[in-house]
Amino acid sequence: MTLQTPDHDEAHGGGLGSRLNWLRAAVLGANDGVVSTAGLVVGVAGATDSQATLLTAGLAGLLAGSMSMAAGEYVSVSTQRDSEKAALALEKRELATEPQAELRELTELLEGKGLGPELAREVAEQLTDHDALRAHAEVELGIDPDDLTNPWHAAGASFLAFTAGALLPLLAIVLPPTGQRLWITVVAVLAALALCGWTSARLGSAPVGPAVLRNVAGGALAMAVTYVAGTLLGAVGA
Repeated sequence: MTLQTPDHDEAHGGGLGSRLNWLRAAVLGANDGVVSTAGLVVGVAGATDSQATLLTAGLAGLLAGSMSMAAGEYVSVSTQRDSEKAALALEKRELATEPQAELRELTELLEGKGLGPELAREVAEQLTDHDALRAHAEVELGIDPDDLTNPWHAAGASFLAFTAGALLPLLAIVLPPTGQRLWITVVAVLAALALCGWTSARLGSAPVGPAVLRNVAGGALAMAVTYVAGTLLGAVGA
């Protein structure tokens, strides 16, 4: 008897998890861009109201932060990719030299996922006949051999996310009239942080309220501290 299942468009597998991880990383990168640049320009605004100085400081912070994020992500993901490739190479050698031991290992792993011994053995044999390396990569290592992490994609995504986040406080501090710059920047930054907190909470299926509160409180504290420091340093310099 053939079992039939209804057609539906629900996403399954590692692709959805991967997309969610990328989206969450983009949100966090944008959040970092907002907080770090806002802290920088608000701190400088505490010392001076020169539009040129604020623009220079903001651009320097944007470029430094985005490049730092991209470089850090590239190094981190490159290390992860090297580890994945090394694990796959080791698995390939073991499959060539100890195929029966690897078959037993795959069977035991499938049993650990809830299959009965006989069914686990049958499934392991079929997976091995079809593509032994892929079977072990996915079941044992949790790796898709055709979808290894890409350090350049990660670096580019981090760079763009941070830049997008950093542009908001930068534009908010340099475009409005002198007397309105600070409060417009604070309001815009807090609104953006609330949105980032809400989005990250929704992506992680976490409570929205605490995430938004933490994000907004952290950004407000960062701007307050840097503004006070800038004001004191400006007064000393004067």
